Amino acid sequence: MTELATDELLYEIRGTTGWVTLNRPQARNALTYAMYEGLAEICASVPDDGSVKAIVVIGAGEKAFAAGTDMRQFREFSKPEDAIGYEHRMSRVLNDIETCRVPTVAAIAGACTGGGGAIAGVCDIRISTADLKFGFPIARTLGNTLAIENLARMAALIGPGRVKDLIFTSRLIGAEEAKAIGLISEIVPDHATLVERVTALTDQLAEHAPLTMRTIKEALRRLRVDGPGADDEDLVVEAYMSEDFKEGMEAFLAKRKPNWKGR
Repeated sequence: MTELATDELLYEIRGTTGWVTLNRPQARNALTYAMYEGLAEICASVPDDGSVKAIVVIGAGEKAFAAGTDMRQFREFSKPEDAIGYEHRMSRVLNDIETCRVPTVAAIAGACTGGGGAIAGVCDIRISTADLKFGFPIARTLGNTLAIENLARMAALIGPGRVKDLIFTSRLIGAEEAKAIGLISEIVPDHATLVERVTALTDQLAEHAPLTMRTIKEALRRLRVDGPGADDEDLVVEAYMSEDFKEGMEAFLAKRKPNWKGR
C-alpha cells in the first residue's frame, strides 16, 4: 500500500503491477471527486524506474466497475462555473489516465456507466465479465451532457454513431455487443477469472519493451487529438536511439530474451 491509498480508493503493488480498486461497493463504486483525483494522481505519478510496469483499475465486489459519479455531488451546482469546472475536472482526470507512462487495464465486472465508462474507455485494454452493462444513460437519468473532449475519446474508440446511439437511447450494452464493436477485447465468465486473466496479462506486458508501449500510447493519443499530421519525431527518436533498441537487436541476433531497461 502507498500514501495514495484511501478507504474509498485502494492502491496496492502486486509484483510490478499497481492495482487500483474503486472501493465503494455499497454504492456500486460510484465515484467521488476524491476518488477521481486519487486515480489521476496514481496514474500521473507512476515511477520511471521500472518498478511499476502496468496499472489495473478494478471495482470492489462483483456487481459494478463503477456506476458513474456520485450524484449527490451535483446538488451543489448553482452557477455556470460549477458545470464547467466539473467537465474540466473530468477532462483532466481522463487525460492523466490516458497519458499514464505504463499500460493501463480496466478489469470490468458488472455495471460500467457514466464516469466509470469514461475511465474504462481511456484505459489501454479492457477485459470484462460476461455480465457487463456499459453505457451513458444520462438522457434517462440526470439530463446533463458531456464535454467535447470527453466525447471525442469515446467517439475515437467506438465511433460517433455508436456514441449517439448509446446516449440517445440510454441503453446499456452487454459483453458480447461490447466485444463486437471493439469496446472490450476479451470476455471472461466471472470475477475470479477476471482477476486471474488480468494478472496473467499484466505479467505478459511486464516482459515487453516499455518504450514501445509508451511511444505507441502517446502516438495514438496525438493521432486522436491532432490527426495524421501530428508531430512524432520525438517518439521515433526516443525509441530508436534508446538502449533498449540496441539491446533488442542484440538479443534477437543472439536468440536470447532481451533485458529491457525502459531507456
